[in-house]
Amino acid sequence: MESGICSNLEMGMKSVDRLVEEGHGNERELRIKASRNSIGLLNMVITSLDSAIKFTKNGAYSHLSACAHLYLAIVNKIEKKEKISAKHLLQVFCDSPFFARTHLLPDLWEHFFLPHLLHLKVWYNQELEFVSNFECEHKDRKTKALNKVYNDHMDRGTVQFALYYIQWLKDGARAPPVPVVRSPSKSIHKASRRSSDSYFSQPSSNKNLYHAVFGPSLDQQLAGLRSGNLVAALARSSNEKEILFSDKHYENSASLQDEHSNRRMSSVLDYRSHNTESWRETVKSDYFRFFTCQSITKEYLESSNVITKNSSVRVEGRNHLLSNDLSKAITAICSSDILSECEIAIRVVTKAWLDAHGDTTIEVALSKPPVVEGMLEVLLASDDDEILELVISFLAELAVRSEVIRQMILNSDPQLQVFLKLLKSSSLFLKASILLYLSKPQAKQMISVEWLPLVLRVLEFGGQLQTLFSVRCKPHEAAFYLLDQLLKGFDEDRNLENSRHLISLGGLSLLLRRLERGEIEERKNSVSIISCCVQADGSCRNYLAENLNKASLLELIVHESNKNSGRGGLALLVDLLCLSRRTRITKLLDGLKEGWSGLGIMNILSVYLQRALPEEQPLVATMLLQLDFMEDALNCSIFREEAIVTIITALNARISGEKVQDNLARALLILGGRFSCTGEPSTENWLLKLAGFRENSGDSSHSKHLYDDVVLLYEEEEEVVNWQLKAATVLFNHGHKSLLSSLSTSMTSCVRPSLAKACLITLSWMSRYLFVIRDEKLCLMAPSILVPALIKYLNHDKAVEDQVLASYSLLNLGKYTECKHIFRLFDEEALDHLRNLSLVTWTAEELILIITSGSMHPHTEQENSHTQGSTRK
Repeated sequence: MESGICSNLEMGMKSVDRLVEEGHGNERELRIKASRNSIGLLNMVITSLDSAIKFTKNGAYSHLSACAHLYLAIVNKIEKKEKISAKHLLQVFCDSPFFARTHLLPDLWEHFFLPHLLHLKVWYNQELEFVSNFECEHKDRKTKALNKVYNDHMDRGTVQFALYYIQWLKDGARAPPVPVVRSPSKSIHKASRRSSDSYFSQPSSNKNLYHAVFGPSLDQQLAGLRSGNLVAALARSSNEKEILFSDKHYENSASLQDEHSNRRMSSVLDYRSHNTESWRETVKSDYFRFFTCQSITKEYLESSNVITKNSSVRVEGRNHLLSNDLSKAITAICSSDILSECEIAIRVVTKAWLDAHGDTTIEVALSKPPVVEGMLEVLLASDDDEILELVISFLAELAVRSEVIRQMILNSDPQLQVFLKLLKSSSLFLKASILLYLSKPQAKQMISVEWLPLVLRVLEFGGQLQTLFSVRCKPHEAAFYLLDQLLKGFDEDRNLENSRHLISLGGLSLLLRRLERGEIEERKNSVSIISCCVQADGSCRNYLAENLNKASLLELIVHESNKNSGRGGLALLVDLLCLSRRTRITKLLDGLKEGWSGLGIMNILSVYLQRALPEEQPLVATMLLQLDFMEDALNCSIFREEAIVTIITALNARISGEKVQDNLARALLILGGRFSCTGEPSTENWLLKLAGFRENSGDSSHSKHLYDDVVLLYEEEEEVVNWQLKAATVLFNHGHKSLLSSLSTSMTSCVRPSLAKACLITLSWMSRYLFVIRDEKLCLMAPSILVPALIKYLNHDKAVEDQVLASYSLLNLGKYTECKHIFRLFDEEALDHLRNLSLVTWTAEELILIITSGSMHPHTEQENSHTQGSTRK
């Protein structure tokens, strides 16, 4: 029997394959005959397999049946029998769910079924993280048990939703109830948890929420509502309720076939653990005190034309009357103190809304403040996920249509307590985030420390498109909007505090994932939030540089250069180059050299430089130079010349904005190649330490990172020295007189103090490497270009740190034979300044000695010899 089934299946599959390959080549009659033969053969196979499955539990038969249904789906699609094809396709997931979702149709399952079962994946990831902490001996066993439980539940859920959609395809069938797939009732590690803290519960309903909610018991509830006998209506509903899966231990493996027969539910009304007697009490819920609308009198509703005395809703200025059921439901939402009555009313209202198909009469009636406030009360008070999802979906539609509704939602719940409750839900937090996003709350409404972890959970699991009636949105959009408010919407201190909190919660890994896998807008948003984190805690650069997908960032930079909008990718790349370890910077540059999509990084940055805004050009030029420094410093390149010309042009621009000058200053400091652990430039601190600067007050801005410089490893120091040697070689020999003149002029005549200081620091560290100059004319001209400006910095009106740097630079110039004539430029006033400066730095003492005696002190000769020796290793 088995061999016959397999041979018939093989024949049927080959027949379908030929139909697909031949396409429209055959005559119509032959194609029809061939397809009918295929259908007949495959149907016969399925009949035989169904009989075999009844008498044996051989999983191979289920696999064969799934394959047969798949080919029947294909051949019926060819015959343009869409509905029959869909049924067979769904039956594939019923017969062999694991085989179908992992091998046969994984893409279809991921897009069609997984959104309903996302809570199982969340549960699995959480349990897997816990199991990973076990010792190896227990880890393998528990991982195996976890995988079995996860796959069993995922298979059951897949079968349930496949049957659900098959039922939908039946002509004349009543709307089936949405399946409820519960997560495993016990954790692998059997830890006690409160349900409100757990991620795993029931899945969100699908886009056919309308049909799922209004099952056969709705008419009975309406009858109860009309007669005012709510308790009787609830009792009938409670008696009709059936449970999809018992809450037994998940390792008790019942057969799938037995469970299939229990999936035909009769009602979608599930009032959880509330019994009939509890609804006889009419005590006000504490939740209802949160809003004001429950104190609204019937007289107010009538006077406001929300309802009329005969319980029909009348819209102002119109003669249209709404149904008696709908008017009673609106009255209940606006004024009832009984939660159950409000929940039934929600069903009536949402049914009327969906049946109305955009009727403005109903929209106006349901957009009144008392109705919106009443629904928000239900969101806060109810524990029924179906009711909550209906209200969320309904309010989302209203919020999309009207700015007034958005303000109404925010004004009714100024501290967003309703949304805090919903975001803690394990099944509705994604949909709730979309309603919150559509309402556009401001940062001042999100002051609780609970917000960041809740929003990060949305960011982690919000990749699937959610449907709230006609509203379709990705929760990721909501997450980024809320993160933007939390990290940018407060004062500076609170923004930085929230950014550090995000880092501590592990948010950077989620942001990097979105930067790697998201669309362009998601990448832009990710970069924006990451930049806030870098500003708050510069030490996170090391983590980012190590884990960042460089190709994804370069793709974003290319996109930004083409669209000329938003340059967050470039700003982040510049930030990442400010690492405390030179070896890490080199590793990052090596990763960037691979480029993106066949484009080299140098070409990408060169094109970007041509299109860049004036304030961006110095930073792009600096990145080009850093990459160029990794090549032979003596060989010229187009990129090198282009970058140096850009910097010289920016320095010579006498009229430029503050942003241009600030970025130019930053670009020069980046070329210095030294940074603290928090990413701050530390070249100045290093130079001051070399100059023996004795700073006693302890409050100078440079002193806070001295420790970082002290603890640098010897190897790292060697890397930095070699880097500066290469940089000085390129800047001296390719920047020539123009670069030195521009730095000297900007140092004394620049409007922005930050740029003047950056020029001084750049000349100070470059002065250590004058021996790399190959142009003899430049050697002779350099002193006359630099010394006058440096002598001006010895004046008392300059900061003492600047005086020390100028003294150190002058001493370096005096070390070389070509520069001996510079001492004739010192007058008595300059010597007085040096005498005062000698109290804080040995460089001033050496300069005075050289100027007065014309000889170099042994300390200076030794320091000079050490510099040249270390740079030539």
